[in-house]
Amino acid sequence: MDFKRFTGPQAGSQKYDLLTALALAGLNGSPGFQTSMLRLVALVTARYNWRTDELTVGQREMARLWSVDERTVKREIKRLTKTEILLQLRPGVRGRVAAYRLNFAEVFRLSAPHWDNVGPDFTARMEVQQPAPETSGEKVVRVDFGARAAEPASAVQADAASGPWPRTLSRLAQSDPGLHRSWFSGLAFDSFEQGLLMLKAPSAFAAQYVLTHHLRPLQGMAAQEFPGLRRIEITG
Repeated sequence: MDFKRFTGPQAGSQKYDLLTALALAGLNGSPGFQTSMLRLVALVTARYNWRTDELTVGQREMARLWSVDERTVKREIKRLTKTEILLQLRPGVRGRVAAYRLNFAEVFRLSAPHWDNVGPDFTARMEVQQPAPETSGEKVVRVDFGARAAEPASAVQADAASGPWPRTLSRLAQSDPGLHRSWFSGLAFDSFEQGLLMLKAPSAFAAQYVLTHHLRPLQGMAAQEFPGLRRIEITG
């Protein structure tokens, strides 16, 4: 199935799976993030246009749905777009209502560590998905509500002497702290033999996503610490 195509006999279950993923991400976040995701679930359920894959709702209508004022709506939408859970397609200017789209890749990333909490059937359905990351035209900056802050450089450097894999993580953290925090920090060393570096990821989805989208920087940094590196494999 493909969450980007809500058509056919499976469309209903696909939408429920997506809403479940949104709820999972919220339930495992900070209290503030839980509130944000509850509001988003209500908004998506009530007003998302699955045919055009976009959300076009005025701030006054959002305020009424969420039982808040429009100032709160502005803050909430800013928070959701800053974290790239929502992507702005068109700004609201000259009386026109702004249009947004759900960033399925980010919803998957945030919820993936918790799929097993629902059950193996849900995990199996979700793992077949490989949505490409989307952006709203600007560089993507991943910010997790309730996530731990990026490790300071001194902490990373202090760990750098313990082996080639910690030194690889140190290089990745210094090169791109956001990417390291979101994807590389969860990888664990397994083995290195005959040029093959084996790593373990928190989930099968995370393993495949890193291999598909972030292998180049990973391989570039790892090659500096693992002489003779030919290939990287990641299991989840």
